Amino acid sequence: MAQYLITGAAGFIGFHLARRLLHDGQSVVGVDNVNPYYDVRLKRDRLALLQAESRFQFVEADLADHGALGKVFAGIPFDVVYHLAAQAGVRHSLTHPQDYVDSNVTGMLEVLEGCRHSSVRHLVFASSSSVYGSNARQPFRESDGCDHPLSVYAATKRCGELLAHSYSHLFGLPATGMRFFTVYGPWGRPDMALFRFT
Repeated sequence: MAQYLITGAAGFIGFHLARRLLHDGQSVVGVDNVNPYYDVRLKRDRLALLQAESRFQFVEADLADHGALGKVFAGIPFDVVYHLAAQAGVRHSLTHPQDYVDSNVTGMLEVLEGCRHSSVRHLVFASSSSVYGSNARQPFRESDGCDHPLSVYAATKRCGELLAHSYSHLFGLPATGMRFFTVYGPWGRPDMALFRFT
């Protein structure tokens, strides 16, 4: 049985991924800081469903807290790490830029260091369609340039991609980034357009 680490396990995508892995009989450690960017009760309700499973272990920690994640990596040899934790929201980044650097840049570095020093087989991480920035060509392509982000959020997500690329090159860490567009579904974030419109 493989051992998985999911950062952002109380979030929408992390929650669904953890449920799927648990359903498939896998063992999952979930990490989340349960920040109040949106209603914490929704995050706690998601976690309650996951914690009902014996193969799920939850660690409440802030990835920007140097050393907090190192303790998680030190205790368990993870096969795959899904790094989905991030400070989300383009508008919020206009007024709280430090939140984004702490979570999306420092947090990404902490995850990369944990993977590097514990020989993780594969890192899968969340990026964002926001990295395409001022790119006018549509539809977007993975090969399109992403050097002109239009928000602090986008800049920090692009920084995460570049850090992952560097670690992959320098330390042989296989890494796959996913540029999510608007995600939605059951247990989704209440600040997303779908829920606001309905």
